[in-house]
Amino acid sequence: MRAEVGVEPIRRGRSAPAQRDYSALVRRGAKIAGAAAGAILVALIAVGIVFAGSTSRIAGGVTVAELNVGGLDAKPAERKLSSRARRLAAIPVAFKAGGRSWPIAPAQIALRVDWAAAVQEALDEGNGVVPLRGLKRVQLRLFGANVEPAASYEQETLNHRLDSIARAVDVRGREAAIVMRNGQPIVVPGEAGRKLDREAASTTIVAALSGFERAPVALPVVVDPPAVTRDALAPVAEQVRVALSAPVRFVYKGVHWSVSPAQIATFLKLPQEGQRQLGIGGPAARRYFADLGKAVGRPPREVAFNVSSSGRATMIPSRKGRRLDVPVTQRAFLRAALSTTNREAALVVVAAEPQLSSEKAKSLGITGLVGGYTTFYGGEANRIHNVQLVARLIDRHLIRPGSTFSFNKTTGERNAAKGFLEAPVIINGELKNGLGGGVCQVSTTVFNAAYEAGLPISERHNHALYIDHYPLGRDATVNYPETDLKFVNDTDHWILLETIIGSSSLTVRLFGTPAHRRVETHTSPLRETGPPKIKRILDPKLYVGEQVVEEFGSPSRSVSVGRLVYDKKGRILYDNTWYSTYVSEPKVVRVGTKAKPGATQSTTRPTTTAGTTTGTKTGTTTAP
Repeated sequence: MRAEVGVEPIRRGRSAPAQRDYSALVRRGAKIAGAAAGAILVALIAVGIVFAGSTSRIAGGVTVAELNVGGLDAKPAERKLSSRARRLAAIPVAFKAGGRSWPIAPAQIALRVDWAAAVQEALDEGNGVVPLRGLKRVQLRLFGANVEPAASYEQETLNHRLDSIARAVDVRGREAAIVMRNGQPIVVPGEAGRKLDREAASTTIVAALSGFERAPVALPVVVDPPAVTRDALAPVAEQVRVALSAPVRFVYKGVHWSVSPAQIATFLKLPQEGQRQLGIGGPAARRYFADLGKAVGRPPREVAFNVSSSGRATMIPSRKGRRLDVPVTQRAFLRAALSTTNREAALVVVAAEPQLSSEKAKSLGITGLVGGYTTFYGGEANRIHNVQLVARLIDRHLIRPGSTFSFNKTTGERNAAKGFLEAPVIINGELKNGLGGGVCQVSTTVFNAAYEAGLPISERHNHALYIDHYPLGRDATVNYPETDLKFVNDTDHWILLETIIGSSSLTVRLFGTPAHRRVETHTSPLRETGPPKIKRILDPKLYVGEQVVEEFGSPSRSVSVGRLVYDKKGRILYDNTWYSTYVSEPKVVRVGTKAKPGATQSTTRPTTTAGTTTGTKTGTTTAP
């Protein structure tokens, strides 16, 4: 039998009376706190009412540009500020940077401070609704507040001042670099640079000059430490030592030759101007690898044509060449130079592709001669140079079906940067020296090649002066960029323009798919349209009444050329006429002004007749 004994539960915590006493205590405390808070609030309201003051007066403790204006109305405060500013307008502040000082006065940058706006902002500092206004004014009286006024000034004048300061303050830093001294690599440590912070400096200057303090003010200067340090280049210096420790051998098709450490030193491109890696470069390396390329390379043979006396063209197939891949070879050379075990580098030779292969020429329909023309040239060396230079610029130019060939677009601007020299050109109807003289020899030859091919010519201009060594009425002048020569490839196949430069001749040939067009030309006689104008020049070496013809000049002339183009079936494709007018060249006559011995000095003086200048197409320059 099991007997169960009941157990009375044990009660923990406070008794009920104790809990009631605690609640009462809390309620009493809350009442006391509420009463205290209410009293404080009433006190704050009272303080706010007492110290609210007038909204028309600036609160005590408020300053404008650190000048006390508390307790003043707006107008007296503005007068006080303006008066102080006028007294200090010519007194400079010394601005310091980089160990130097620059005095600048407000008047020197035409500084104008908006004191009215500053005073209004000072009033706003202590304004608000009662009683908050009074409390805010108590805070301002205890802790104060300063208003920085806004100002206008002459930005350009201040910029000039900043330019002057920056020129003295700015110091360009220097990155660590490696140099060779006595055949050994030396790491030159870098130097920190410094630079005037112009934007912050401008703000600092205006703020200082808007205030009333005249103590020196430091301008903000940014220090720029070097990005590449001596420690960063120490491993690279060790690489240089390895590179110069022994020769490097080149290998190509079983042939070996050695590059000495002295030569290697001239090939190395040492880290400079922030670089961190060793490379190959410089004049010596360029010359060496260029000579190396000539030794192992072979230029490709471009597709060409043999033209028989009957005009039949036979294609000469293109052929690949070979060339030295200089960047890859240089990298292989550097790898060998930095190795302590394998100091052998292979020359990397790759195929050199022709610009136009035989296969591509056939696919473009370039199979035979379409047209061509030859002109002969001479003159001074500069003119011959220009003729040959521009001929090379247009050589092997491809013209797609339906497109327009533009002489100016193909050659680009003909300037000294491209190697053009001064030679005789026609400027405003007169023969003078100018850049690119001789170019029109080439444009005239191109025009006649397109003319003989029966192609449509969309733009052509004759020279201002008649030139007898060009085909009559078939000269073509150009002047970049406005005066151009253009013709259209109206065939269904591509056209290849080829130039052949002889010692005294220039040939332009157009290759494509022969359309067997027939060209007939009808040229009018060269007609004189007016006598040369006379240009008289007073000559004190000749006696009065004496005249000497220095240049006989030439009359103005005109000519027309008609062209009929027939297709292979005899149908007319084009019927064009080109009209050319040439201005006269003046007859130059020297007229004496020297009195004859024993003769009475005349009071009249020879006068020049009308027409002392010649020229058409004002402002144009063309090259004959």
